[in-house]
Amino acid sequence: MRDQELPADGLSIEPTCRIEFGPGRIAALPRLIDELGHHRAYLITDRGVRAAGVLDRVLAVLAEAGLEHAVFDDVAANPTLSTVESGAAGLERFGSAAVVALGGGSPLDAAKAIALRAQPRLPGLPLLAIPTTAGTGAETNGFGVIEDPATRRKVYLGHASVRPAVAVLDPELTTGLPARITAATGLDALVHGIESLSSRGANPISAAYAAQAVALVARWLPVAHRDGTDLEARSRVMLGAHLAGQALTLSGLGLVHGLGHAITGHAGTPHGVALAAVLETVMEFNADTAGEAYADAARAMGAGGDAAAAIRCARDLADGLEIRAPLRDLGVHRDMLPSIAAAATADPVTRNNPANTTEAQLHDLLQTTY
Repeated sequence: MRDQELPADGLSIEPTCRIEFGPGRIAALPRLIDELGHHRAYLITDRGVRAAGVLDRVLAVLAEAGLEHAVFDDVAANPTLSTVESGAAGLERFGSAAVVALGGGSPLDAAKAIALRAQPRLPGLPLLAIPTTAGTGAETNGFGVIEDPATRRKVYLGHASVRPAVAVLDPELTTGLPARITAATGLDALVHGIESLSSRGANPISAAYAAQAVALVARWLPVAHRDGTDLEARSRVMLGAHLAGQALTLSGLGLVHGLGHAITGHAGTPHGVALAAVLETVMEFNADTAGEAYADAARAMGAGGDAAAAIRCARDLADGLEIRAPLRDLGVHRDMLPSIAAAATADPVTRNNPANTTEAQLHDLLQTTY
């Protein structure tokens, strides 16, 4: 792996959160809430997590410890500003509590905004994150991606005070995840790693996290996809996804996510599926600028060390997960492309892409993947 260039003015990096990692670690939840100075919990989740029985497992732990709790489970796949308002209103009625975010990226993102909105002033309420997918890395930062339906764009809401104080990474909670969701969330983690290696904000520490994340996800995601009950695979993918989240929190992301956010905002395409649709095309666009970073990604994936190898590995992995499809098959209509290009251009992550972009170039890239 190449030496990362050190910023001229040095680095200032704060550890993201406490990690509780391992099978069965959910049993520690009452103690962790107590250590935050609270004896009540407001759980934020979605109906899929409830239907899968995961919420009941968490509630049983709280009930056994005698902790008073309430549940807000009305978080959609792409949480909106109205989701935040509804969840915050419920939290205000319940009263002071630790906020427990349970689920994939959507509940975790919504929980951050809700923990802020329910307070009349900063800081927000303390938050514990329990991811039930392995991909988003949302447990590592204090900002949530929320949809504004009026503009069909994603907005970033958050504050350092709602960065999860503790991330409970219990791979047993992911063993019932369907293969298609395993693929979509895992692909998101892979992209986090690749973009963290190649973004303008990359630094030696983010690159170390990212390289390990790419290695873990590339090796173990196909195993978890084939056999969702393989606890070792689930554990390693979950850890890789968390490390990718640590990386992106330090480095930022790039154009794959800029386009992915815009595609999801316009067509409702699941986030990881939208990323898979544009990943190869964006990597080819960036190859001349990000060649060394992509070579690091290729080596992490166990391939020859050049950009072409990284692009090939990423494409083959997405194909093996049966997740890659043209935009026309993902609910995107051709007349949406100019608006998607404009939204991606306006997304802050696009400015962190290694290669400069214009709206016209993004429209051309979308045409290529259509």
